[in-house]
Amino acid sequence: MSWWNDLVVNVPLAYLFSVPFSLIDDRLYVPAFALGYWLTNVLGFVLLHKGVAGMLSKRRVSLRHDLLVATAYTVVVVVVASLGWLPSPAALLEEWRGS
Repeated sequence: MSWWNDLVVNVPLAYLFSVPFSLIDDRLYVPAFALGYWLTNVLGFVLLHKGVAGMLSKRRVSLRHDLLVATAYTVVVVVVASLGWLPSPAALLEEWRGS
């Protein structure tokens, strides 16, 4: 629910999730990164939803809204990864080996 959570938690976890897929085939990097990011985002929203719903039983918390926000964030992350602003692990490994 905050930009720093994405940068500090979700993006690094999604990147780690994409490493084995990227090493198998670099074309799998963006789909694996997107899936990993979406999973971490949805898991975070589900956990928040359960926690808030348990604390504030009078207030309605929309899981559908949380899933839509997670999906919108995932689209942004896919664009960033597709544009090469976040290079794939395989590309970084090749660059490191070449240096």
